[in-house]
Amino acid sequence: MDYIRVTSIEDPNFAAMHEMMSSIFPPEEVLAFELWKEPISDPDIHVYVAVHEGAIVGATEYRYYPDLRVAMTDFTIVGASNLGIGRFLYANRSKDLRRLEKESGTESLGMFAEIYKPHAVTSLRFGNVIAMHPAVRREVLSHLGYRKLDFSYVHPSWDHEGKAVSELDLGFLSADEDADTVDASLVSRFLKGYYSALPNRPKEWDDMIAKLDGADELKLSPL
Repeated sequence: MDYIRVTSIEDPNFAAMHEMMSSIFPPEEVLAFELWKEPISDPDIHVYVAVHEGAIVGATEYRYYPDLRVAMTDFTIVGASNLGIGRFLYANRSKDLRRLEKESGTESLGMFAEIYKPHAVTSLRFGNVIAMHPAVRREVLSHLGYRKLDFSYVHPSWDHEGKAVSELDLGFLSADEDADTVDASLVSRFLKGYYSALPNRPKEWDDMIAKLDGADELKLSPL
């Protein structure tokens, strides 16, 4: 299996990845094909596909913020079973993130990830790929060490319609396994930067940010 970076929507690997993504995730979580043109060429946004025998079988996107000393896993897609795709993506992503830390001369505080609430998305089949079922993914992330940040989380929809998406928790994988809180200001700064790409943000999101700006710390709770 090969771990190949995609940096252009003209790359045939991107078309295959976007098709796979659209078949698995709900529409409000998928940025339209043509709107990927600028972000995928951003050197700070890392999109990789897993290629097995010439076919795209998985993908992941992530980024590292040296100024905040945190990473974000935008998505991880496992498109087939019994190939070890999840482990393959995790291992290669971790190796690359360590490289980014070293190159920036920083040490990461941890990594964010948006994590579906299984009970909130029971009507969605997530492409009929068992490994992508929210309950499975949540347990995998818990096993890796992710915990949820204890606040009511919403995010703007990626379809640019400005809807509030509330079926997820914001998770955090702390580099310090003994830490049980995260500074609310760090979470706020991260979210403001991360969602600056979406100009249409709902009132619920603005209200959430205001609450974060007025808080000191957020508790890390089990998934």
